[in-house]
Amino acid sequence: MSSLADVQAAVRQSLITNDVEAVKALLAGGADPARRFAIHQRHYQTSLVNAILGKFPATVWLVGSDAVADAARAYVRVSPPERPCIAEYGDTFPAFLARHERAPALPCLESFAELEWLAGQVSIAVDRPRMAWPAVASMGIAGLLRARLRLQPGLRYLRASWAIDGLMSAYLTDSVPARFVLDQTDRYLEIRGARGALHIGSLGAATYTFRSALFGRRPLGEAAEAALGADEAFDAGRELMELVAAGLVTAVGR
Repeated sequence: MSSLADVQAAVRQSLITNDVEAVKALLAGGADPARRFAIHQRHYQTSLVNAILGKFPATVWLVGSDAVADAARAYVRVSPPERPCIAEYGDTFPAFLARHERAPALPCLESFAELEWLAGQVSIAVDRPRMAWPAVASMGIAGLLRARLRLQPGLRYLRASWAIDGLMSAYLTDSVPARFVLDQTDRYLEIRGARGALHIGSLGAATYTFRSALFGRRPLGEAAEAALGADEAFDAGRELMELVAAGLVTAVGR
C-alpha cells in the first residue's frame, strides 16, 4: 500500500499535469469519480491562471489577454507554486511569457512584465521607520565602509534596454497617445512603493549601481567601488546623504 506521502504526491502531480490516469486507481465512490476529480483539476488551473492575469493587467493591456492567458495556462503546468502564499506566485512568469510561442515578438516584453511584477510587489509594502543622518554618520567613515545598509522594503531596482517606464506611465495614467515610440535605451529604474502608492524613477548608471548593491546587502564600501566603476566622478558620501534624506535607509548593520 502506498504511503500517504506517495498518495499526496500522485494527486498533486495529476492536478498539475491534468492527467487523471495516474490516480484513477485511487478514486472511489459514485458512478464516475474521474469526472469529479476533473473538477478539481479545472479549479486548480483556473485559479492560478486568474491569479497570474490579476498580477499582470498592464501586460495584458500591452499584448492582449489571449496571449497572456495562453502563456499562463502553460506556466501553471510547468511552474506550480512552491510557496503557500499566492501573492508570491508568478515571479518567473515574465521570462516565461517572453519565450512563449504565442507571445508577440516584442523585445521589451520581458522587462515590461518584470517591471509590472516589481511594481505590484512594492505597492503592498509597509514602510519601516527611517534613520536620521546623525545616527548614520555616528558610525564614522571606517565603520560605514564595512556596514550593510537595510533599505525600505518597498524598493526594487531594474535595468532595462527599453524606455519601459514611459510605457508603464502611459498605462497607469491612461494617456496613451495616438502614436507611441518606444526608445531603445538603457534605463536604470528605481521602483518605490508603500501602502498602494507607486513611483517609478530613472537613475544614473552609477547611482543605480550603488543603490541596487546596497539593496542587495553588499557592504557600503563595495557598493561605492562598483559605482565608481560606472562613473569615476561618483561621490559616495553625497549619494549616501541623499539616500538617507529620502527616507530610504532603515538600519545599518554588519
